[in-house]
Amino acid sequence: MIELAFHKNPDGLLPVIAQDAVSGAVLMLAYINRLAWKKTLETGQAHYWSRSRNSLWLKGETSGHVQLIREILVDCDEDTVVFKVEQLGGAACHTGYNSCFFRKVSGGELVLVEGERVFDPEVVYHRK
Repeated sequence: MIELAFHKNPDGLLPVIAQDAVSGAVLMLAYINRLAWKKTLETGQAHYWSRSRNSLWLKGETSGHVQLIREILVDCDEDTVVFKVEQLGGAACHTGYNSCFFRKVSGGELVLVEGERVFDPEVVYHRK
């Protein structure tokens, strides 16, 4: 297995930028540990470490919006990674938008820059 510099962070987590392999759009930022890295390399699907749940997380395991790895880039210090992915289901963000970066700062406010939600998070995550 390709070894990354997990030792550089006390929590053993490294940041990962998920980017659409075709459009180049930045979809999300997440974190990996050694286990998530190993599972990603083994399966070809994006696995992350959920800091809120403190557990391994296969992207799309609940929503069905899986990320298929198309290319992986590693920075010069081996402590940051880019997953170029094929985003299945049309949405990377748990709020239902294609990208987690669906707003921009304009005039001191957050303004929506991406149109409609792809899915209703209340329905997908059974919060109703």
